[in-house]
Amino acid sequence: MAKHWRIFGHDLSRIAQLERSAGVPPIVAQLLLRRGIDDPDAARMFLEARLTQLRPPEQLPGVPAAVEVIVRHLRSGSAIVVHGDYDADGMTASAILVGCLRALGGQVEAFVPNRMEEGYGLHPETMRRLRERGTELVISVDCGIGSLEAASEAARLGMDLVVTDHHTISDQLPQAAAIVHPRLPGHSYPFDGLCGAGVAFKLAWALCKAVEGQERVSSRLRAFLLQAVGLAALGTVADVVPLIDENRILVKQGVASLAHAAPLGLQSLFAVTGLDRKSSLSAEDLAFTIAPRLNAAGRLGQAALGVELLTTESSERAASLAQYLHELNQTRDKLERRIYLAAKKEAEERFNPIEDPALVLAGADWHPGVIGIVAGRLAEKYHRPVILISLDPASGQAGVGSCRSPAGLHLHEALSACSEYLLGYGGHAAAAGLQIAPDRVDAFRAAFCEYAAEAVAEEDRVAEIEIDAEAILAQLTLPVVQQIEQLAPFGTGNPRPILMVSRVCLAEPPKRIGRGERHLALRVDQGGCRLRGVAFGHGEWAEPLSQVSGPIDLAFRPVINEFAGRRSVEMHVVDWRASEQVARSPSLARAQ
Repeated sequence: MAKHWRIFGHDLSRIAQLERSAGVPPIVAQLLLRRGIDDPDAARMFLEARLTQLRPPEQLPGVPAAVEVIVRHLRSGSAIVVHGDYDADGMTASAILVGCLRALGGQVEAFVPNRMEEGYGLHPETMRRLRERGTELVISVDCGIGSLEAASEAARLGMDLVVTDHHTISDQLPQAAAIVHPRLPGHSYPFDGLCGAGVAFKLAWALCKAVEGQERVSSRLRAFLLQAVGLAALGTVADVVPLIDENRILVKQGVASLAHAAPLGLQSLFAVTGLDRKSSLSAEDLAFTIAPRLNAAGRLGQAALGVELLTTESSERAASLAQYLHELNQTRDKLERRIYLAAKKEAEERFNPIEDPALVLAGADWHPGVIGIVAGRLAEKYHRPVILISLDPASGQAGVGSCRSPAGLHLHEALSACSEYLLGYGGHAAAAGLQIAPDRVDAFRAAFCEYAAEAVAEEDRVAEIEIDAEAILAQLTLPVVQQIEQLAPFGTGNPRPILMVSRVCLAEPPKRIGRGERHLALRVDQGGCRLRGVAFGHGEWAEPLSQVSGPIDLAFRPVINEFAGRRSVEMHVVDWRASEQVARSPSLARAQ
């Protein structure tokens, strides 16, 4: 679907002023201003993102009460279980608290529910099983804020429950000994964007301080906390929360920590994926290489192995688990491709993705652990809210759905409005899940699409690409792109800058590459300067691009590619169009 290119202007005088006052290169000043940062002190804090800028952990709502409960159980030798979630955020959050409690001498085990058999959150039956095993304290991570029945059951059994979570809070809080949550009612924490692993790190930090009775912990616990920052970085990137404020600090410093002090399991995963051969590690490496392998374990019902990978102290076990998770990801990839093709066919044959305000698609035997990824890909492709529902006609059980929204529609609110058709639902603005009786799918589809039509204006259904600056190919030198890298880590809330070049010519025919020829490689020329580009997931562009006789415009993210020890600038192309007759002069050139 055609996208609207929104090209932002620039103010040379403001760029020059920030360049001087903050002591940064002009392209960095220009991109900082695009992010709304015009104060030199704020610019330096953004670029430095030091651990000392993190707020004291005791300020996070609920931490003091949680520390009191947990320390009491540590000192009495209680059997403790950390109850996690089955995604990468939940796994890293589990690993942080399991590692912390073990470092503090606690008797602790991890429990992660099976995605297919038990589903999300805490359940009363799980509380009963844990109590039968002698558990005296359960600490939830990345879940629990909506598990009212399970919390009541834990209390009835005489078992303490500490809930740590970051998801949407409903009208009623669970009955727990303590609740740690950035948006806990009655508190006003300045940053509510922490993920489950970020919350777990803050609690672990506070526990280390409380047990040692001092602000500055011992070198042994300091080494653990630095490793925990790396796990928090991985969870933060994997959960796609905004990389601003404390999240930016955790990721920037966590990536640095993982580069030289990663847990054994992640070291093995780096080796299996080839990241150990890179000269540096990035947040994007975590997002696109490591997180998918952890999530694959959760999606295919084996999240416990992900937590074990992150906590094992055996090199042999770490290597074995890393290889297995790598292979699980390949299985997940095959399932994803099959479901994507089936869902895309249904969307284009039975519905109208261009006109319909939302897509609600259902299929038999679509793996419930993979439909969320496919829903996200289709939501990006059609720029519509997409819900994929996995049905199992043979069993007659409830359908399981995953929802994704690119922008404009708050999914949790939309599902709430259509809740009369559902057996259950949960999530937040951009991603959610649901359960539904098979015979209610059609009625739910009609209600959801009607709600989406009223909630999202027609003009907002056109995808928009925000372009930070215009450039010419000759400007995209290694030093310039290295300057752009100063704004890393990149991700949600701080995306890698998108630039555009006008009137470039194909230097050779574009070609499809990668497994299944899903990606596109091209080489373009502008005034004798040539540059390679890759469009991930857009192999279908090869044919229409080959048919263009004149010059084209490209929207792309500039990156540094490493191959065989050589570093070069490459374009990650996000869109293209045939050039108009007159192209504007590039702002990037004037900004330098």
